[in-house]
Amino acid sequence: MKRMRFVDLSITIEADLPSDPPEMIPKIDYVDHAAGAEQMKQFFPGVEKSQLPGGLGWSLEVLTLTTHSGTHLDAPYHFHPNMDGGKPALTIDQIPLEWCFSDGVLLDFRHKGDGERITVDDLEKKLQEIGYEIKPLDIVLIQTGAEDSWGTPRYLVRGAGMDRESTLFLTEKGVRVTGIDAWSWDRPLPFIAKEFQATKDPAVIWEAHFAGIEIGYCHMEKLANLSAIGRSHGFTVCCFPVKIKGASAGWCRPVAIIPEE
Repeated sequence: MKRMRFVDLSITIEADLPSDPPEMIPKIDYVDHAAGAEQMKQFFPGVEKSQLPGGLGWSLEVLTLTTHSGTHLDAPYHFHPNMDGGKPALTIDQIPLEWCFSDGVLLDFRHKGDGERITVDDLEKKLQEIGYEIKPLDIVLIQTGAEDSWGTPRYLVRGAGMDRESTLFLTEKGVRVTGIDAWSWDRPLPFIAKEFQATKDPAVIWEAHFAGIEIGYCHMEKLANLSAIGRSHGFTVCCFPVKIKGASAGWCRPVAIIPEE
């Protein structure tokens, strides 16, 4: 059996980090073992703390966050109610599992500036450079370098982003799951807003997400550790999302599985 190396591609969910808009920043209330002992007294009437190991009980955490907090997989329903020519868009609990376990492809665009588009031409040149041809159900990971700003407000404006045409370039080849190490699959929102104010062209708004109306697909956002994969292809990605009924996204812990000699 070949040896395998596993690379965690997710960020850790932490409270109060300014890398999301204020209304999306996770909150975590920690119930420690001492407080857990008090809770256990409610479930087991008559028990004394002294009867518990070290006078301590369970621990648990209460989280307040959105389905788009932390590393997550966006479902087509996030983009629009419809996909694939008017069919109902899939919610996260409806995503086919085979979409989420497949060959991975890593495309490095760290040379692109913050807010720049990653175009079809960029994709074609990079694929030629690494000698790879996209096939159906490949999981395509886009590296922008934004992850180096995680934990800071700058993360919200870091990295290049995909556009409508480059997203369709992938989905027309049968790609159904993609991912990026930035806050959004699109360019950072402030750059899009600035362009819209200058041009008044609504086509620039969320163009890569809205490409999912034409061909339904999922993308991961807030990936990390892409450099640790160490290759452009020849690895597997596993990224099963948490099932949330009727939801637009689900948290996931994507892993790159890399064979080693």
